[in-house]
Amino acid sequence: MSIRIVVADDQELIRGAFAMILDNEPDMAVVAEAADGAEALAAVREHAPDVLVLDIRMPGMDGIEAARRLRGEPVRVLMLTTFGQDDYVYDALRAGASGFLLKDVRRAELVHAVRVVAAGESLLAPAVTTRLIETAVRGQAPAVTPWAGLDRLTPREHEALRLLGRGLTNAEMAAALVVSEHTVKTHVSSVLAKLGLRDRAQAVVAAYESGLIVAGQAPPSAE
Repeated sequence: MSIRIVVADDQELIRGAFAMILDNEPDMAVVAEAADGAEALAAVREHAPDVLVLDIRMPGMDGIEAARRLRGEPVRVLMLTTFGQDDYVYDALRAGASGFLLKDVRRAELVHAVRVVAAGESLLAPAVTTRLIETAVRGQAPAVTPWAGLDRLTPREHEALRLLGRGLTNAEMAAALVVSEHTVKTHVSSVLAKLGLRDRAQAVVAAYESGLIVAGQAPPSAE
């Protein structure tokens, strides 16, 4: 079954090139193109794609706002931009993106990225996401967001989210919690489901935004 894709970029040549590259893959089908965020929203709701390849900087509604409005929908968002600053990556992740690439990405890297996010994974490793968030928010006053579903987490799941926020792997989490990796996977799946998160990278964002972790603060020695 093909991965259904919508490509959104205000530059027609770039949009067309990405669409052609992806549509030529045997396991992919570009079902629509869009020139701005509003068109991207309409295309997603009409065609129900698996992946939205979305430019961040567009006139009218930009990619960040479009991704934010799609957070409750099953489509997975892969952000593209000509800018590489950490704050764009952070904003994209906060908006619900599962991956982030620069527009000068190579053909093979673009194809790989679409397959990764379509498979339910994040393109940025949680440890990398943690570093980006630390860089983006260091020195700022903490802004705690009341994440919906946080009060539904069990004490163990709450601790799992805190460890996810530190960028720990399943093996490292298992050691910290003194449980098996299978149990960790169960906790992680439950955390993602209860908080409406698509992947572990977004769990890092949730841990920071909910105040479980403060940028620049060293983890407790027990970890």
